[in-house]
Amino acid sequence: MINNLNDLGFKQMTPIQAQSLPVILDGRDVVGQAKTGSGKTVAFALGVLAALDVKRFHVQSLILCPTRELAEQVAKDVRLLVRVIHNIKVLTLCGGKPFGPQVGSLAHGAHIVVGTPGRIEEHVRKGHLDLSHLDSLVLDEADRMLDMGFSESLETIISQTPPTRQSLLFSATFPEDIQSMSEWVTKEPVHINVESQQSTHLIDEQFYCIDPLERFDALRLLLLNNKPDRAVIFCNTKAETQQLATKLKASGFSSQALHGDLDQKQRDRALIQFENKSVSMLVATDVAARGLDIDALALVVNYQMARDQAVHVHRVGRTGRADKEGQAFTLFNEKERFKKAKLEDYLERELPESVLPDLSYLHEKPFYPPMRTLEILGGKKQKLRAGDIVGALTANKGIAFDHIGKIQVNDFNTYVAITQPFAKAALALIVEGKLKGRNYKARLI
Repeated sequence: MINNLNDLGFKQMTPIQAQSLPVILDGRDVVGQAKTGSGKTVAFALGVLAALDVKRFHVQSLILCPTRELAEQVAKDVRLLVRVIHNIKVLTLCGGKPFGPQVGSLAHGAHIVVGTPGRIEEHVRKGHLDLSHLDSLVLDEADRMLDMGFSESLETIISQTPPTRQSLLFSATFPEDIQSMSEWVTKEPVHINVESQQSTHLIDEQFYCIDPLERFDALRLLLLNNKPDRAVIFCNTKAETQQLATKLKASGFSSQALHGDLDQKQRDRALIQFENKSVSMLVATDVAARGLDIDALALVVNYQMARDQAVHVHRVGRTGRADKEGQAFTLFNEKERFKKAKLEDYLERELPESVLPDLSYLHEKPFYPPMRTLEILGGKKQKLRAGDIVGALTANKGIAFDHIGKIQVNDFNTYVAITQPFAKAALALIVEGKLKGRNYKARLI
């Protein structure tokens, strides 16, 4: 396991790992406060894996997350950590996916289940998921689960688990409902708070007072002046999120919306394009962006100030992660100045205001993302692997390996990032050629 951690690039522990992992390994319950990106997933995953008995083919650990995106990210991280232990089955159970195949997977058994409360409760209620052998329960981003109305589902799920389980509760904020929840979920927990210890010195945070009618132009100025390869832009409502993404696209920017009204396929596609640098701007609501884990995110923009001060901190914390530098811009008008004052009180520091870039930047052309996404209508079920696709694209000096980006192979389709100038050539190679002796349909999205 130590060698695997070294191979994955984990050279030293983050504060939440250093403080919580010894306690978790000791079998104690933990209530931890830490923001997304602090390294808590590795902390609780290592604890869960250390206690796992491979020969006991029951669900021994349940990890609950507020959103499907976070659940899939957590499951992915767990699988990377567990790859050195043979025959461990990690199962993801989330809404937005067909119910029947999940029932079939549960029938074959699993050691670790990662999922969202709504879908987990449904499986428990219908008798498909047996939690009577559970050794550990993890509630990741518990505050967001309560915000999303999962309180009753959590109660139903937890009532079906043994009282002898180890309980690990992690939350970015600690309102009263989380405190009361921790009292009935955990037993004599060790409380760990690294939220206040996390450094923000790598984040260049700037505030801009603007005329309400000039908000969109102010955003354009900041984007055209800074030209980030990727930026997350936060709005407060789903409608405003969709409107802004559409407006940015109409102005020539590469943008996608991410909010709760999108179906799962639309959300997945938006995230894949953003992660592989085929889309530059992700306009998101706070709930939809929860669990979004993007390496080296250059910029966060608060198009509208967050209604809650803790939410503002989480938004800004999307950039400047893993000791990388980042920027965070916040737009506000005179009527919203009281929000800035409340934020200053919350952070216990002054937040100086900056001047917007020169208006001449508005005459510049929008910039394009470096990559384009190629979708192949074939995946794991057709036995396709990333290596097959790389081989098909690079054969006979077709496309250099350096022009191929991230490849994500799903059950029935595959997404491949290709540098913009070679995207059409890559499409032709796939459509006109063969993968493992078969023809596949493909398209650029």
